[in-house]
Amino acid sequence: MEIILKYFPDLTETQRQQFAALYDLYTDWNAKINVISRKDIENLYTHHVLHSLGIARMIQFRPGTSIMDLGTGGGFPGIPLAILFPEVKFHLVDSIGKKVRVAQEVANAIGLTNVTFRHARAEEEKQLFDFVVSRAVMPLSDLIKIIKKNISPRGINALPNGLICLKGGELEHEAMPFKHKTTMHSLGEEFSEEFFETKKVVYVSLP
Repeated sequence: MEIILKYFPDLTETQRQQFAALYDLYTDWNAKINVISRKDIENLYTHHVLHSLGIARMIQFRPGTSIMDLGTGGGFPGIPLAILFPEVKFHLVDSIGKKVRVAQEVANAIGLTNVTFRHARAEEEKQLFDFVVSRAVMPLSDLIKIIKKNISPRGINALPNGLICLKGGELEHEAMPFKHKTTMHSLGEEFSEEFFETKKVVYVSLP
């Protein structure tokens, strides 16, 4: 938990309590339904929570912004971002029902009121959002193809509406088709832990 306060020292007491509660909740749920690799659960705050919050180093969402977290798994990056931005609406979507249930139970346990959930494939979700966020495993071009229909034409943030995803490794080739619309931000410049050396936040403005 200290690592969150190191980079986000201005949290309210409620936010501190919500972040602090995540470890026991995820440890407990992970024993029943595997949403984080068992070996990785002790790295929850660095590898999952802080990594999710890397998006806040690229953009500070304005109150009233609506965001879909696609392929949320057990709630990343959606739940940490929902704690950090209590006046922003998050819709967490995953095709695996039991993972959605874990995210839902964790959100309920810490009293998050700005999140909704859906067990569905990305193609089935028809609502419009300002941004889609994702800890993306699929290539950017595939992801953009799926979520273009979900991006609202009217934006209220400093950045135009679009896709913001957390990715690692070599991304130049993948981002090439969208290079005029793409900004990459290296998390290694933000967070000193070795885990972040190759991690990036990738923003693509859409449509």
